[in-house]
Amino acid sequence: MNPDNCALASGLISLSYIRQGEQALARRQRLVKSLLSSRRLPERGWDEATIEMLIRDCSAMDSNNFLDNVGLGEREGRVVCPLVARRHFGLAHGIGRSGDVAAEQPKAAGSSLLAALTNHLAADALGIAGLTGIGPVTTLPLATGMALTLVLLALRSTRPPGADLVVWSRVDQKTCLKAITAAGLRPHAVQLRRRGDELVTDVQAISQAVDSLGPDRIVAVITTTSCFAPRAPDDVTAVARLCDTAAVPHVINNAYGVQSRQTCRAVAAAWSRGRVDAVVQSTDKNFMVPVGGALVAAPAARPGLVAAVNGTYPGRASVAAHLDLLMTLLHWGAAGWRKVLLEREELVPYLRDRLRQVAARQGERLLDTPNNPISMALTLDTLAVVAVAATAPRRPPDVTFFGAMLWSRCVSGTRVVAPGKTQSVGGVAFRNYGSHTEVPYPSTYMTAAAALGTTRADVDELVVRLNRCFTEFRKKCHTAAAAAAFTADAADEAGGVAEGAAVVGTTGGVRTRRVEQEDANGDAAGVVGGSMGGDCPTDGQEGQVAEDKVAASATSQ
Repeated sequence: MNPDNCALASGLISLSYIRQGEQALARRQRLVKSLLSSRRLPERGWDEATIEMLIRDCSAMDSNNFLDNVGLGEREGRVVCPLVARRHFGLAHGIGRSGDVAAEQPKAAGSSLLAALTNHLAADALGIAGLTGIGPVTTLPLATGMALTLVLLALRSTRPPGADLVVWSRVDQKTCLKAITAAGLRPHAVQLRRRGDELVTDVQAISQAVDSLGPDRIVAVITTTSCFAPRAPDDVTAVARLCDTAAVPHVINNAYGVQSRQTCRAVAAAWSRGRVDAVVQSTDKNFMVPVGGALVAAPAARPGLVAAVNGTYPGRASVAAHLDLLMTLLHWGAAGWRKVLLEREELVPYLRDRLRQVAARQGERLLDTPNNPISMALTLDTLAVVAVAATAPRRPPDVTFFGAMLWSRCVSGTRVVAPGKTQSVGGVAFRNYGSHTEVPYPSTYMTAAAALGTTRADVDELVVRLNRCFTEFRKKCHTAAAAAAFTADAADEAGGVAEGAAVVGTTGGVRTRRVEQEDANGDAAGVVGGSMGGDCPTDGQEGQVAEDKVAASATSQ
């Protein structure tokens, strides 16, 4: 309804009512005008109706939604399922052209406008989070790993002929390493060094690697800012200085570091004091949208790589990742974005204190990792000792089974890491994989993260389920130990039955009996309902079946 149509409508109903409605329409239109003019986040978040009005108006600007459009090509934005069309607001043409994902799409003016707006708002959001001095930002319809691959491919064309190496500070997450090999490059892993409980960047080893390999053979040095404790974020400022001196590109994998002001400040310091060519971050981890998007940012002082990345992307792209991020940022506004960032920062000490309480109760220790602002690690050493002590014909649970117990009780996101695992990733073999170090880490541990969107209620429920899993794990080990003792007795007293125990089955000629135990509180330990979500299994057989399946799956992998 434009002013002319409102004037005509006044012939149908009272002019005063029409004017009131026209003012309401104008209020929303002024919000859109301000957005297009400032190209920054509105201070206050928009209501859903205004967000949808913007999206619908842009959708009507794409040729597949023209009332009189006749499409005779092979790609005309045809969508046969009405549900799919509604899900995407009719934005079917995609964005970009075959030579550049950020190029304007002639058939999709509305989609192109939404994509451009998203990049501007994303840059503003990154600046609010602490990435001062930021330059251009592009949103890619790719998760973090493939975005890193695209960055490396764009960099490779700028390097001397024969450059095919990436110097990479080790982090035991497969994505970054596979991103290197997917780009047709060879990783050179640099090990970390341990300082107290924390694993930190060996800057000297990176420098030696650059010198020994030769700067002209290196496509980039990759550092990581968001990782599982006890690894600390890399010293990106020191590496940036090193790369500036050596004239070697530097890419920062900032997968979920945007949510940490400490991390953002470190990145900003790195590109102000040394060389940083690109910083890659996930949209789902930092902005709570569905998986499938990444932001590639460059410093204002070295902006060129973002355009090269856009030009490296082959073909058109879906606008879905842009749309998810745009709607979320408009929903928050600048004030809402600052609020969720602050809430996460306030959760960090709370999670730390609650995990320390668990550690004190269970005889464990929260590892001292002051430089990791998101992830924390709790030792499981007492469980490892109990598991080793419970030698039995029926194998006791390995300490990594503790992770399966948490998973079957609907606790997701935690990791259990034990030393000794060897794994090959991208053709590179790693000892003690999962713990970020070739030298066995002195403790078995589990990790938990104070991540964006986590609440105090989530932390409280984690603590309840964690304590019960400690009790249940020890119970399983004691059961295995008792079974071993009975087997030994049975061998000495063939055919005899120990007093007070009932033989309940015979398998393969070896008799076993049920060993009844109660936990320290006299009640069953296991699943508790609560805010962690889902229809969780209950204690007993159903929970055990779930754990067995998870454990079997982990073993097969």
